[in-house]
Amino acid sequence: MLLDEDEAELSFNDNERAQVLAAAIIAGSEVSRQEHIDTRHPHRLYLCQPQLLPNPRINTPWQVLYDSQNDRAFITTMGVDVSTFSSLLTTDFAQAWYKTLIPRDDVSTHGNPRTNQRSLDAAEVLGLVLHYLSSTMHAISLQQIFTIIPSTVTRYLNFGLQLLLCTLRTLSDAKIQWPGGLDFEHCSALVVARHGRLGGAFGSIDGLKLPVQTSDDADIKNTTFNGWLSEHFISSVLAFSAEGVIIAAWLNAPGSWHGSRYYVVADMAFLCGSNDIQGRIRAPLKQGQRVQGSLAEIDEHMVFNCELLSYQRTAEWGMCGLQGAFGRLRVPLEIGNKDLRGDLIEICV
Repeated sequence: MLLDEDEAELSFNDNERAQVLAAAIIAGSEVSRQEHIDTRHPHRLYLCQPQLLPNPRINTPWQVLYDSQNDRAFITTMGVDVSTFSSLLTTDFAQAWYKTLIPRDDVSTHGNPRTNQRSLDAAEVLGLVLHYLSSTMHAISLQQIFTIIPSTVTRYLNFGLQLLLCTLRTLSDAKIQWPGGLDFEHCSALVVARHGRLGGAFGSIDGLKLPVQTSDDADIKNTTFNGWLSEHFISSVLAFSAEGVIIAAWLNAPGSWHGSRYYVVADMAFLCGSNDIQGRIRAPLKQGQRVQGSLAEIDEHMVFNCELLSYQRTAEWGMCGLQGAFGRLRVPLEIGNKDLRGDLIEICV
C-alpha cells in the first residue's frame, strides 16, 4: 500500500516537472521569437494599433482640426482653405469614395464596397491625401494624426490619390489650358505695364527639377543623374501666363501659336534659335555673349535684356511656390513607378 502511494507521488511530481518544463520552453520560445522580430528589421519602425488611439473616428488630431473649420489651420496643414476642401469633397471625391471598391488582392472586384467597415470616411481620406502632398512628413506622423496602421495608410493614400486626380480632372478651374484669342493680348498688356520694352511677351517658362530615388537600372540611373548637383532628378517644364496661371506643362503640350507676334520669356537654358520656335521663346543674354550694333542699339539691347531677366524670375517664383505648397515634391519621388510619379506631379500642378 505504501509502495503504491510512493509511486503515485513520484508520478505526480514527474508530471508537474514536465508541465513546468513545457511552460518554460514555450515561454522561452515566445521570448526568442519576439527578440528575433525586434532585431530582424531594426529600420522598420512603425506604430501598431495598441500604440494608437482606440478609434480613428473619435477625438483624433484630424477630428479636432476638421471640426475647427479654420482657414488658417487648413492652409497650414493641407494647403487649401475650408471652402476649397469642401468643394473637392462634394464635387466627386466623396461620391467616389463611398461607391468604389478599394483595390486589394484578397477582395473581389465585383462586390459592393462596405464603407461602414472602413477606418476613415471621405473627408478623413481627403485630409490624409492633402496632408501627405503638402508636407514632407513620414508615414508614422500620418499614423498618429489619423490613428491608422501602416498598411491602411499605404492603401488609403494610393486609392485617395487616384480619387483626387480624377476629381481634379473634372474641375474646369483645375485644367491647364493654353491661352487663345484675346488672352494673348490681355496677358501681354499686363507684362508691358511693368516691363515697357517687352511688347509681345505674355508669359514665362522654366524647368522644374524634382528629386527622385536612385534606380538599380544602370540606364535609368544614368539618365536621371545630375553631375553638377551630384543627385538624381527628373525634369519638367512649366509655362506661366502673366496672371500667374500655369498654361502649359510637360503633361500638356502647347497648342499651335505659329504666325503670332507673341512669345514667352525663358532662362538661358532654353533653346531659342531653332527654325521651329524662332522668335517664340526669348531669353536673357548668356554671360560673355557679345552684342553688336551702335552704342544706342547696344544700350537699348541691354535695357531690354534687363527687363527679360526681371520678368523671367516670375517663372522661378512660380516653381518655388509650387514646391512650397506641395512639400511632397521636395522628397525624392519613387523611381520604380513612372505612372504613380506622374499622377502625383499632375495633382500638384
